[in-house]
Amino acid sequence: MAETEDFVGQEPHPVDDDLFKEPMKKRRRSDRDQRFRAFPSVEQSALKEYEKLESRTRRVLSNTYQKLIQSVFLDDSIPNGVKYLINRLLALIEKPSLDPIYIGLFGSSGAGKSSLINAIIQQEMFLPVSGESICTSCIVQVSSGCCEQYEAKIHLLSDQEWKEELKNLTKLLHRTEELGREEADKWDRDDAVEEAIWKLQILYGNGAERKNYEELLRAKPKGKIPTSRIITLKAEETIDKCSVIWVISDIERVSGGRAHENLLNESIKACQRGFCRDVALVVTKSDKLHLPEYLRERKVRNQAIQSQREAVLERNAVIKLQRNKILKEKLTRKLPADSKVHDASDLVYTVSAQEYWQQALLTEEETEIPKLREYIRKRLLDKKRRMVTKYVTEAFGLLLLTDSFNCTENLPNEFLHMSGLRRFVEERMQLLEKAIDQCFAHVVQPLQEGVRNARASYRRILGAFLVRSRGNQGFHQTLKAVCLKNGIYASRTLTRIDLNEAITQPIYDQIDPVFGGIFRAGKPTGSALMPHIDAFKHSLQEKMTEIGIRNGWKYDSCKKSFLIQEISAILGDMEEHILRKKRRIYESLTTSVQSDLKPCYEEAAQITGKKACERMKDVIRRGVDQQVAEGMFERAQERMQHQFQQLKNGITEKVKGSIATMLTLASSQGDGLYKELADVKSEYREMEKLHRSLREVAENAVLRRGMQEFLLKMSPSKVGPPTT
Repeated sequence: MAETEDFVGQEPHPVDDDLFKEPMKKRRRSDRDQRFRAFPSVEQSALKEYEKLESRTRRVLSNTYQKLIQSVFLDDSIPNGVKYLINRLLALIEKPSLDPIYIGLFGSSGAGKSSLINAIIQQEMFLPVSGESICTSCIVQVSSGCCEQYEAKIHLLSDQEWKEELKNLTKLLHRTEELGREEADKWDRDDAVEEAIWKLQILYGNGAERKNYEELLRAKPKGKIPTSRIITLKAEETIDKCSVIWVISDIERVSGGRAHENLLNESIKACQRGFCRDVALVVTKSDKLHLPEYLRERKVRNQAIQSQREAVLERNAVIKLQRNKILKEKLTRKLPADSKVHDASDLVYTVSAQEYWQQALLTEEETEIPKLREYIRKRLLDKKRRMVTKYVTEAFGLLLLTDSFNCTENLPNEFLHMSGLRRFVEERMQLLEKAIDQCFAHVVQPLQEGVRNARASYRRILGAFLVRSRGNQGFHQTLKAVCLKNGIYASRTLTRIDLNEAITQPIYDQIDPVFGGIFRAGKPTGSALMPHIDAFKHSLQEKMTEIGIRNGWKYDSCKKSFLIQEISAILGDMEEHILRKKRRIYESLTTSVQSDLKPCYEEAAQITGKKACERMKDVIRRGVDQQVAEGMFERAQERMQHQFQQLKNGITEKVKGSIATMLTLASSQGDGLYKELADVKSEYREMEKLHRSLREVAENAVLRRGMQEFLLKMSPSKVGPPTT
């Protein structure tokens, strides 16, 4: 019931002490212009038009809000209709201009994430980078899980390890002083000296690079070093906030490394569970190639290679084809065939941040940095366009209703009571509930099959985990850490361990494609949930239009338009709520198993003494066996189905409550809901103009884009760097 209360326990727009507060101030124009610098002039013009449209809409809403407040300020009680308007106006005024677009870059240390970001934002040294060294590593492990917060631990060097490192750094610096010019240049090219200077200055301050080893040993570090030599960082589960995930792997690791494969698997889970709609593999350092070795092992021999540049371009094209095929197969196995991620034009990028700045071997376009930058710009521009369109449309609907409140004409009786419309809503709600039940029913059979598979394979999975102890003297401590963390453990050296997830993986293997299908966009058929909600919205809007045509809407077209717009607002916010809830539903299997096995983990964690490791393993084996015999997997299935039911209850209660309130507010002026308000006709006329401007702004953007494409086609193509 708690799930339902989170969603339906809120009034549509409650009035509280913040009712009369001042709306937030407008941003300065200079701040807005600063944000547009990364965009070409054509896109800058479109963004400025959208910003202007949004700013003027906020001003109209603020003026209307102030007039309404003044008209009811001295009243002992505020009519419900006015409360609704005031709260809706305030919510729109304070609505953020644009929610952040989270693009997650995940990769191993040294994969080139910082260099890639610097190139994309065109700031070469925005983040510290240093050749082959690791300069911005902090999060040891990034992975999905069922906790509300992630904990990252930075393990600092011990005193002895740092002394050894310090000796090497000072020796390196003094060695370059003694070397000849040619050898010193070689060290400079390798960036080792620069890295050594940077490390010493960070710890001991400017001038530290000129001191010898003994002087630095006596020097006091600038910052405070924790005695535990561990820095702990805590933050929310950020991978689930990402609408786009780029997995980063350098060109030399992409064929044999496992880190990026694990990260791709986690990214696909984020598509299942979170907001992610796009996953791509970004292969960095794509200019690196040893030509003699490449020519010796080259498989494509239908064309002679004349230069290093040709070899790099050919190798990159081959890698893109290979990795694109592998990634598509992964996505096809885990996600529905019509998932948006399958529609991406590029699943693999081969980029070179170094060549982006130098262009000694590749052109700027061939580094593919501009392609990634354009991708980000297009997403932001599209999101801004959709946000402003929705914002202006909602605002127009509210001004329509506000202006109609002061109408004193006699309204048609059929519209006043809306009995036909109410009956239609009830009928459609019943159909929606059935459709939701049918959507969620698709997961039942895969769940049952997954439970059978989990029962059949859990001992093999558990045995594979526990057998790690052979030849590994440190496994006792690892196992204890796993138990202390209720089955989950991440370290600097080992692959992340999640025993709960491993045991439930056979269930996820069965439900993943179906689960993704439930929460995808598309046609209102099969298991997809959102299309049924969209169909419900459109059916209501069509019915209102039909009633309007039949009755002429001679007197109350404003309220008709308000109803149509407000239904879009109510149901338009539903998708984000559903996406937030789907994470909890998806993780309910592992959280259920973790909860059932918690006593077993706690008992094992307390074991000490002789043969403690073997005794801990015995406790875990017996505990898991007992829980499985008592229906652990079946309980996990029931909990997931219960979560689905709670989501259904939340959707239907929210829709019923909001639409009922809206219809009541838009019905009769004679039932004490309203009072005469301040005249807002000027604001209404201004809002009407802004609403009409939406189409004009969109048409201008299309026209500018067409002109830009034409000019690009007519311009001479760029010449690449000289062949080497």
